[in-house]
Amino acid sequence: MNLSIIIVNWNSTDYLRRCLASIYRETKGISIEVVVVDNASRDDSCARLIRDEFPRVVLHCSSKNLGFARGSNLGYDLSTGEVLLFLNPDTEIQSDVFTRMVKGLGSASSAGAIGSRLLNSDGSLQTSCIQSYPTIINQLLDSEFLRNKFPTSTLWGTQPLFARAANPACVDVISGACLMVKRGVFAQVGKFDDSYFMYVEDIDLCRRITGAGYTIHYMNDCEVIHHGGKSSAVQGRHFANLSQQKAILQFFAVTQGRWYSLLYRIGVALAAVIRLLIIVSLLPFRVIAHTATNWRFSFQKWCCILRWAIGLEA
Repeated sequence: MNLSIIIVNWNSTDYLRRCLASIYRETKGISIEVVVVDNASRDDSCARLIRDEFPRVVLHCSSKNLGFARGSNLGYDLSTGEVLLFLNPDTEIQSDVFTRMVKGLGSASSAGAIGSRLLNSDGSLQTSCIQSYPTIINQLLDSEFLRNKFPTSTLWGTQPLFARAANPACVDVISGACLMVKRGVFAQVGKFDDSYFMYVEDIDLCRRITGAGYTIHYMNDCEVIHHGGKSSAVQGRHFANLSQQKAILQFFAVTQGRWYSLLYRIGVALAAVIRLLIIVSLLPFRVIAHTATNWRFSFQKWCCILRWAIGLEA
């Protein structure tokens, strides 16, 4: 078996159907197996989908939500491929990108993992498909305005996205939405750290792969559609934002120490206060009525983050 595609699903059956159909339709020239770990979805639609439409898929239905890292590690235990691809259920492919990624990964002996270019549902670029390692500075400065103003800044680590180079580029981190890794390397570095429930486990894995002496590669000519955030969206309006902040704090505590993580939390609180002040100060200048919902959402989001940063919300 050349490639094991491991998908952790939670309440994303409609997207999973399109994902699996595209995998079996487009992947050519290599043998594949698909392993789906269902993380206690609210109904049995995932099991029915696999049984009725994709009987070749290896399915494990968990009785509880294991999170991405534990679910992915379980999928690894059930797989047999020489190469592993951890793939989100809300993704689709339109060509044989996985075949080309396997060849790209195998062509460089130093490469431990490889990632693809991710596109939003409308075909626009999803800049989160690669990034630099988190620091207090790049996390606190991270905003859509600054990313658009300085897209090739080393703060974000996204320069290869705009280079359009034909050869794979070395990067710090590739997104767990589509992360391909050699089986031996994955086992050597100890798999995903399952103390992360969701978010940052891909950053942590890339850090450990690099620390073991391998490189992380990115292929600009391999494109995967990633509809993005469809599972976490049902948890709550600001669930994803808070979960990401908590995971980054945990990453800093593990890699940089307690004081660095404390400084980050203080920085998040100050950044939240500044953003709230800006939002409030600009409210009188709104001229388009339909923007009220966006302003309200942003205000509520930063209120939640501020409450978490100062310890009022777990």
